[in-house]
Formats: sequence, structure tokens, C-alpha cells
Amino acid sequence: MDNLSAINNVLVIDDEPDIRELLEITLARMDIESTSAANVEDAKILLSEQQFGLCLTDMRLPDGTGMEIVSHIDEQYPELPVAVITAYGNIEGAVQALQGGAFDFVSKPVDLDVLRRLVSSALKLSPPEPDVTQSRLLGDSPQMVKLRKLIEKLARGQAPVYIHGESGVGKELVARELHQRSARTDGAFIAVNCGAIPAELVESEFFGHIKGSFSGAIADKPGLFSAADGGTLFLDEVGDLPLKMQVKLLRAIQERAIKPVGASQEQTVDVRILSATHRDLKREIAAERFREDLYYRLNVIELTVPPLRDRSEDIALLAASILKRIASDWGNETKLLSENALTALNEYPFPGNVRELTNMLERAATLADNALIEIGDLGIPETVAAITTAAEPTDGQFMESMADQERIAIVAALEDLRWNKTAAAKKLGMTLRQLRYRLKKFGIS
Repeated sequence: MDNLSAINNVLVIDDEPDIRELLEITLARMDIESTSAANVEDAKILLSEQQFGLCLTDMRLPDGTGMEIVSHIDEQYPELPVAVITAYGNIEGAVQALQGGAFDFVSKPVDLDVLRRLVSSALKLSPPEPDVTQSRLLGDSPQMVKLRKLIEKLARGQAPVYIHGESGVGKELVARELHQRSARTDGAFIAVNCGAIPAELVESEFFGHIKGSFSGAIADKPGLFSAADGGTLFLDEVGDLPLKMQVKLLRAIQERAIKPVGASQEQTVDVRILSATHRDLKREIAAERFREDLYYRLNVIELTVPPLRDRSEDIALLAASILKRIASDWGNETKLLSENALTALNEYPFPGNVRELTNMLERAATLADNALIEIGDLGIPETVAAITTAAEPTDGQFMESMADQERIAIVAALEDLRWNKTAAAKKLGMTLRQLRYRLKKFGIS
């Protein structure tokens, strides 16, 4: 079988003849060939004999389960997307399948519009084209190599992904990478900071509204879900959503449908959800500020982005790329780091991660008198520069010295400004979020 016909051939696995016929007719109307099996054994034989662009399998089969099919395909045919057909309301089974490597799921009774979208998205992935696009996630460290490989795998599915990591590690960049390497790359990528939306407007922002549905609604307005239809919606700081909105978000994810404010009917949407937050969601759940059921729907798969201090071998490559981008943006020649400046960066713990490195280099590129950036241009605390140019400290001594200096500077700024955190952050030259991170790290309340 050639590649073209492999793309257009779907394996349907279901022991109910009526369901098989419905799926076969639907696929035929999409000009897609199909081959059917009624059980696990026959399906495995067909998989060994033919090439397919997609597998659709029921979760309950006479001689096994759909999870067996998912696991078998994940091990033997990792490039083949598999979608499961679940009983209505069986969200737990669908989540289990997604965690096991399933591309997506559809519930019975099968919504044909949902099925068609699923099939169209899946077939864009088969056969996979050689990836010639360079990742924007730079680094040769084992952590970054592992992260990029995992992104490649997760990009081939539709499961919600919770992106975990410290402030400044590049969670939105990871979300964009997931989108751009997925079958949804032609759709929109919509990123929203949930904490920046006023509580009274969050439902309208997410789901849209109908003209006249509330004071100020002078026209129909589509929401973020509609804008991301066919694409990806990245919910940054999802932990900041009000509880009332969490309930409605959960329903939208489970039902794949939204109801604009003031509307009488729901609208189906095809959106992949990615999320992130600086909050400890398990702690928020214990404090009853975040719904546990929503947490498990968002956190079907967790993707951890490593902090910069754990991959210091990537700093030279990151710094060179950032300085090249700065020179291009400013129309200047690219500045270089002196050996001592690079050593200082390699030793610095970077509590603000890649964002802090970027800010530091932008400042240094402005202050440097010539094409070579020295330690003094970086704005690294004096103890770091002194340690770098003098004795060779142990890691423990270095970290303890840095921590003591940070703690003293933060407390002094807070005391001077009567514990006004916003003003203290500005005085210290950091964002409020960076200050909060340090306060938590040092146990300062």
C-alpha cells in the first residue's frame, strides 16, 4: 500500500455492526477508505498486514478492551494515531486512554461533526513528515533534549497538557511549540492570562456574549474559545480563575461546547486546552480555592519545564541567541560575553530563569561601552563578581552567599517602603511575581 492510500485508510474496531456501519458510511462520505474488525485479535492481525492513517476503537470489545489496542499501537506503531469511542459520560475512561497515548476520544452516541473533525485532524499527522523546523527551545542539556522529544510526542495528540515550571522558564513558549508541531498548526494559538481578566467579565471573555445580555453588551462578541476553534487555547495562570468560572470551564472541556452569555443554545467547539500556573494547585484544592475535578481534566498529562539553574550548560547557547536577537532588533552589531562574564552567568542561580537572563543581557547590551560585555555590565550582585574573579568557591558557599545577599536586600527594601511589595519590586528592579517567588523561597511573609 502506498503512502497516499495509507493516509486515507482508517481501521475501525467495534463489535456492534450498526456502529461499524455508521462509521464506515461517515468515512466514505469524506472520501476515506475504512477496514473493520470486531475484536482485539482481528484488529492486531489487520495492523500487522496493512498500513493505516488512523485507528478508531471502541473501549469495550468481546476479547479485551480499547486500552489494549491503545497500548499495542503505542508500542508497535507509535506513528499511528488512535482514537477511542467511549460510553457517554465515561470521562475517566477517556482520560485513561489519553494518558495511555490515545490521540483523542469521541463519546457515544457519536456526534458525526465531532467525529469528522477528529478524523481530519488525525489524518494530517499520517504519515509524519520529516521535521525540518528548528525548535525555539534552545539547549543541548539532557533536560532540554528530553523535553523536546516529549513535546514531539505530545504534539501528536489532543490531550490537555498542564505545563509546570517556575516563573520565567518559558511555559508559553512550550505551549506554542506544542501547537506549532501539532495537526492544529493551521488553527489559531490563543494565549490568555486568566489572572488579568476581571472576575465579572471572565465568562464573557471565555465564551462570548449576545447583544443586550448585560449592560454594555452593545453587540455580539465571540469569546476566546470561539477564537481558538480548530486551534489551541493556552490558559496561563489558570489557578487564578474564580470558582464559579471553574465550573463552567470544566463543562466546556467535558462537553466540547460553550454557551455565550445570553444565548439559549450551546455551540460546539474544537479546542485543545493547554494550561499553566505559578500556584501549587494541590494546595489550592486543599484550601477549596480550586476544583479537584477541573485539576484532573486539565492535568491529563503534566509537562515539566526545567529551571535554568538545572541546565547551566545551556546558558552560553541561550546568551548567544539572545544577544543576536537584540542586535537584530536594535540594528546594532552583535555583542559578545567576556570569559569572566560568561563564568559569572554560569554560576548565577537565576531565580527568574530565562526571562531574567534576557532582561540581564538587554541591560548589559545597553550599558556595555564596546562589543565585549564584562561582568560589571551584567548587573550581577557584587558578591558574584567577586567570587568569580577571585577564589573558586564550593557550590554550597556560593549559593549561601547569594541567598544571604538577596534576603538582606529584599527585607531592607520592604522595610524602607513599609512593606509595599509593588514598590519594593520596582526598587529592586524585578517584577512583582519575581519578588513573590523570592519571598516564598526565603520564607518571608
